[in-house]
Order: sequence, then C-alpha cells, then structure tokens
Amino acid sequence: MTPETVIDIGMQAMKVTALLAAPLLLSALVVGLLVGMFQAATQINEMTLTFVPKLIVVALVILIAGPKLLSTMLGFTTGLIERIPELIG
Repeated sequence: MTPETVIDIGMQAMKVTALLAAPLLLSALVVGLLVGMFQAATQINEMTLTFVPKLIVVALVILIAGPKLLSTMLGFTTGLIERIPELIG
C-alpha cells in the first residue's frame, strides 16, 4: 500500500464524515441562531430554551435523513472492504 493510497482513503473518510455530520450540525446551528435571536428580543435567559429545541430538531433530522446517512456510510464501508485485496497486494 502506497502513501498516496493511504492519503486517498483518509480524504474519502473525511468527506464521508463531513457529509454525515453536516445535516445535524447545520440544523442545530439554525435552531440555535433562531432561539438566540428570540432570547435576545425577549431577554429570557433560560438554558433549557436553547437545549430542548436543538435536541428535538436533531432527533427529527436523524429520523428524516437517517436512511440516507446510513446508506452513505454503508457505501463507503462496503467499497473499502471490497478494495482490501487491491490494497494488500
């Protein structure tokens, strides 16, 4: 296995990781910004007001995008396992 192959596998792994994390992180970011603006406008400083909506939205995103995220991860893993003979020798 050459160094270029290792770098290629690492780059693919980082791409898959970004694709898997992006929907969850972006949805939590949007909800956090909206709740933060609401808190600034109403001057309500309650910690559960930020945590509970983020938790609910992230759970909904996992339910909605979960099958797509799982198929992405499964495709990467299957491709990597299928390339084992090529990588070994």
